[in-house]
Amino acid sequence: MDLESPRRAYLRIPSRRATSRVWRLVRALVGIVLTPVYWLLAHRYRTPGLRFRVDCTLLGLRLLFGRKGFISFADIRRLLFLPMDSTRYFEFAFVWDALSKLSPLRYLDVSSPYVLPMALMLRNPTVFGELVNPDVSDLAITANLVKALGLDGRCNLQACLIDAATFGTGSFDVITSISVVEHILQDTQAIQKMWDFLQPGGRLFLTLPCAAEAEERYNDRNEYGLVTPDEKGNFFFYRLYDEQSLQERIFSVTGQPRRWMIYGEKAPGTLLRNLDRKMADPLYPYWREPYMMGRDFCYFKRIGDLPGDGVIGLEFEKGE
Repeated sequence: MDLESPRRAYLRIPSRRATSRVWRLVRALVGIVLTPVYWLLAHRYRTPGLRFRVDCTLLGLRLLFGRKGFISFADIRRLLFLPMDSTRYFEFAFVWDALSKLSPLRYLDVSSPYVLPMALMLRNPTVFGELVNPDVSDLAITANLVKALGLDGRCNLQACLIDAATFGTGSFDVITSISVVEHILQDTQAIQKMWDFLQPGGRLFLTLPCAAEAEERYNDRNEYGLVTPDEKGNFFFYRLYDEQSLQERIFSVTGQPRRWMIYGEKAPGTLLRNLDRKMADPLYPYWREPYMMGRDFCYFKRIGDLPGDGVIGLEFEKGE
């Protein structure tokens, strides 16, 4: 498919400031105290994902007191206090609310943050999960988590791109992929692969960054080690979809979604400024994230209404 090239933007990854172990410890202790405070404050703005945030804490407690295999305390602490940030609050809420009403048997996740597939398999003991992820380091953490939760008997992990996966046609009744497709240069081919793997009547859940005008963003770091530099020495990072590019790159394969929601920043630049600070500041106060998301972001009816960056959640059902 020959698609029109969107505008390009070039980002620069800020250098991370050094800090002492003492200050990192102080930050951790302050975070333990303030995390529930900001979770409560976020209710004022009806921030999405607050219930799932509690589920993550319960998952961390389960690992802390009843783990069945090795998992580092740092990974447990992340589940207890830092399981998600930024637009993940919306993305997890969108997918989790729908999954909670389904009873899948064969489930495929394509490189989403590991907390979602773990939560799904724990909630529904009949689910067998296949997790595909080319990020070997992330997959190693996931493997430890699977063993520690006693899920290794009904969960397989594959270190590969979705294009290299060899599942049969119609193998799964639910497929999820949270903020992944936008990082894939050949995104339409990746969607086609997922759609082929989905059985008739099955559901596909995607979340994608979006904006009123499509844009491809490049940076000066090969974030996942999966792309080659362009003529300027920059690496493709991700794309923002507008209404037209969604039609051309996604809906051309899946058809129209059965359900969708859009969540975005109220003022342009909020999301990128927040991302820069997280990358540069080792003492970033992650406990403020749910409050910040409710205060600075809101729901929109159309992608064209977005003043800046947003995220769209999409649910598809494959016809019989």
